[in-house]
Amino acid sequence: MKNIVVTGGSGKAGRAVCRDLVEKGYNVLNIDVQPPKDPVCPFYKVDLNDLGQVMDSMQWTGGKDHPFRKFRTPDAVVHFAAVPAPDLMPDDVIFRNNMVSTYNVFDAAIRAGVKRIVWASSETTLGLPFSPSNPPAYVPVDEDHPMRPESAYSLSKDLGEEMARQMQRWNPETTFIGLRLSNVMEPADYQRFASWQDDAHLREWNVWGYIDARDCAQAVRKALHVDFVGADHFIIANADTVMERAGAELMKDVFPDVPLKREIDGCETLLSIDKARRALGYEPEYSWRNA
Repeated sequence: MKNIVVTGGSGKAGRAVCRDLVEKGYNVLNIDVQPPKDPVCPFYKVDLNDLGQVMDSMQWTGGKDHPFRKFRTPDAVVHFAAVPAPDLMPDDVIFRNNMVSTYNVFDAAIRAGVKRIVWASSETTLGLPFSPSNPPAYVPVDEDHPMRPESAYSLSKDLGEEMARQMQRWNPETTFIGLRLSNVMEPADYQRFASWQDDAHLREWNVWGYIDARDCAQAVRKALHVDFVGADHFIIANADTVMERAGAELMKDVFPDVPLKREIDGCETLLSIDKARRALGYEPEYSWRNA
């Protein structure tokens, strides 16, 4: 598991994934429509809405003198390319881009003989944005929570998970691991956290969750190597919330009628990472509190 294609490696989470993999000794190819601002690995410009271009990228050699010239078939694909959030483009554009690009990546990877695909699903599939009028069914929100996509973006991620299940069924020797990523943060973003502390409603929409991009990269690396064949999905968040107030207090103030599945310990995450801890060996290493 040394040759990894990362789609969307120029984006916020993708940059962290590429850097982490390179630092750990992997050969990484970033395929994206935009070059990265801080390249750490080879870049190949690819329109993921064009199946032919995606298939070509799975056979990339880098040229005669390139150090990765034997990188003809990747060992795994990490698919992070997408319109990254709702409301950035018209809904139909977001939906079409995310669905077609995901199909093309999954299909091209399987055609190339790739057996493992790790890809970015989203916390938004679980009903975000939460609000007092659209509360979560319970907290901590876990993988058994009802799927309630509320936007074209979250619907594309919901259907992406179904696509992964069905394509894995067609190809039973493959593994598809979907990471339902929380709101991705880089260290520079932590300076904004202080502005949220006086109004719990500012971050109620994802029950005050976040994921440090470096811990996102850790989750990807763990998913690349976990001993598992099939299709599954995991909530990936940090171990704490973005707030200084305890989670139980926040729930009492903002979502007083939402049941707690168990006692909430201090400022622990309300997006449960128990499954990722148990199955992937994922354990967050970073926190805004230590930044």
